[in-house]
Amino acid sequence: MKRRHRNKKEPSRVIRLWTRDEAKKVIPYLRSLVGSLREHWLDVQFHVRQAALLGQRPGRKGRDRILAEQLAEANTERADSRFQDALAELSKIDVFLLDPVQGLALIPFRKGDDLGWFVYDQFDRRGLVGWRMHEDPLEQRRPLKLLDETAAT
Repeated sequence: MKRRHRNKKEPSRVIRLWTRDEAKKVIPYLRSLVGSLREHWLDVQFHVRQAALLGQRPGRKGRDRILAEQLAEANTERADSRFQDALAELSKIDVFLLDPVQGLALIPFRKGDDLGWFVYDQFDRRGLVGWRMHEDPLEQRRPLKLLDETAAT
């Protein structure tokens, strides 16, 4: 009888829950970080596309083409490394990237006994554009004003 190896699960970790005031104070930092993530993501996509186009060219691979493909792969790896570094920095503060192209991130907070998320939008001058409960669809945005009203009751 063979022994079954249990899959080692990653240890769970407790995420930081933000207050609204703390989330407002971190907006300038998020503008910089999410902006960098967006640029790095677009850079990765550009280099992936460049490498794909090089690979699709008809004909025999010559020295120049092989070098160009290697350069494209190296550029892709560098761009991806920058993206992963910025994503790790965001993760350290327990903010979660939702969409790098649209510049959306989620900031966890406590809503009663439930988990809520402030929605950060890179392209909105306010930064925080709404909130959602954890169970809500990702597209759902509740007005921050509604959060104020429910907190008062």
